[in-house]
Amino acid sequence: MTSTPTQHALELKRPLAFFDLETTGINTQSDRIVEIAVLKYLPNRTTRSFEHRINPTILIPEQATAVHGITDADVALAPTFQQLATRLIEFLDNCDLSGFNLRRFDLPLLLQEFQRCGEKFLLEGRHIIDVQTIFHSREPRDLSAALQFYCAREHSGAHGAMADVQATADVLFAQLERYEDLPHTIAELESVVHPKDPSWLDEEGKLVRDGNNVIITFGKHRGTSLSKIIERDRDYIQWILDGNFHPSTKAVIRKALEEYTPDRPLS
Repeated sequence: MTSTPTQHALELKRPLAFFDLETTGINTQSDRIVEIAVLKYLPNRTTRSFEHRINPTILIPEQATAVHGITDADVALAPTFQQLATRLIEFLDNCDLSGFNLRRFDLPLLLQEFQRCGEKFLLEGRHIIDVQTIFHSREPRDLSAALQFYCAREHSGAHGAMADVQATADVLFAQLERYEDLPHTIAELESVVHPKDPSWLDEEGKLVRDGNNVIITFGKHRGTSLSKIIERDRDYIQWILDGNFHPSTKAVIRKALEEYTPDRPLS
C-alpha cells in the first residue's frame, strides 16, 4: 500500500524501512515471528507498507500471547515465513533499515528466519538506525514513553506490530526536530548513533583487527587470535556459531573458517 506524502526531516537517498516483529519469545536463535510490519519511507516522501500475521509452525507460549495478544488460532491459516520470504526480500530491496531495538532483537531474529528457510538477506551496504539507541542516550525509557515524550501522545496500540512501527518512525522524526546536532542523512546519522571503532570487524567489536591478526575480545579466549582458536578449539568456534551472537560476528567467523590455512594468519 502506498500513502500520500509525509513530512519528516530525514534526507533520504534511498528508501528507509522501519520494521517491527511480534514473536513467540525473545530467543533470537529459536523463536519465530508471528507478525511483521514494515513501513517504508521513499525519497519522494511517500510510504509503502507490508504487514502480515505469520504461522510460526510452533506453538505460541501463553506468556508471548499475553504481550501481543496473538494466539495459535489467530495464525493457524496464516502463511509461514518461508511463504512470505521472497516477497519480503523484494519489499526491502535497496532499503536502509530502522526500528526500535532492532540491532539486538528484531534484526538477528529476522536474519535467523531467512537462514532457516534457505533465503539470503544481505546487510552489506545497508545503513541501520536503531531508534532505541538515540532514545536511551538522551531519555532512557521504552517505546511508549518515547512516544509520550517526543510526540506528546499515548501509545494506544502498543505491541501491535504496525502501531509499534508507526510509533518508532514518528519518534525518530521528532528526535531529529528536537536535537539540532543530529544529522539528517542516513549515513551520517548511523555514524553518530552507532559509532564503530575502525578496528572492529563486526557490529559489536567482538572481533578486531590487530595488524595482520584477527583478535577475539570476549570470553575465555579474549585477546587470542582467531587463527589460534580455529586451530586449537573448534568446539568454541562452533559454540559461537550456534549461540546468540550478532549475525555479523558469525559472518566474520564463517569467512575465517573458509580462508583459514595453518601456515598463515587470517587477513
